[in-house]
Amino acid sequence: MRPILIGSEIYRGSTYGPKHPLAIPRVSTTLDLQVAGGRSTVLLGPSGSGKSTLLRLAAGLLPGVTLADDGAPLAGRIAFMAQQDLLVPWRNAIGNVVMGAHLRGETPDLERARALLRDVGLNAADWVKSPAQLSGGMRQRVALARTLMEDRPIVLMDEPFSAVDAPTRHRLQDLSARLLAGRTVLLVTHDPLEALRLAHRILVLHGTPAVPVEHAVPDGAPPRPARDPALLAEQGALLERLAEAVS
Repeated sequence: MRPILIGSEIYRGSTYGPKHPLAIPRVSTTLDLQVAGGRSTVLLGPSGSGKSTLLRLAAGLLPGVTLADDGAPLAGRIAFMAQQDLLVPWRNAIGNVVMGAHLRGETPDLERARALLRDVGLNAADWVKSPAQLSGGMRQRVALARTLMEDRPIVLMDEPFSAVDAPTRHRLQDLSARLLAGRTVLLVTHDPLEALRLAHRILVLHGTPAVPVEHAVPDGAPPRPARDPALLAEQGALLERLAEAVS
């Protein structure tokens, strides 16, 4: 079985995210995927091709062999945002954002949590609402704020903007690109435009068993402007490649 490799990076003066081989059961026996350190890799592919499974493997949520070239585990280096918001119902929005600190027995940075909630477009009245009082899009924004709150050098995100409207999605893409610059990001999406805006590298899972096929990205650093003619032209080509992956 070939490994996923999450590459080494230098972040805030320390070395994080060393090479991280993982077994890949039930996805592919030929997959050879390398995620560059300090850059954003975006993964696309048909439903059922194994994108979310790969993220869960990288996060250590599925059985597999996890090795790091510095001998240290990746535990504590990864922030993971699942497709589901996974908010706990007995804590309000800001309580969910600081859930990590609560579980670790740390004093939460409430000012930073409030700032992140403002950044994702939620106002003070929303911060004290329970998850049941929030719309699906608002819940996803709380989950995004919680992920950013963790401030980890490796960030795994599964359809992080799928529940919000198009203008909000655009703003959250810009926010995430800014706050996650210099970190190792592996992001799953079904949206070609999102991939082209945010990725340093795009991989499309193709075939059975799934094999990642690289797709060119436009020039310029993320987040790329959505009205860039080169990006819009590449959007059509990427959509056609995704259609081929389904057929």
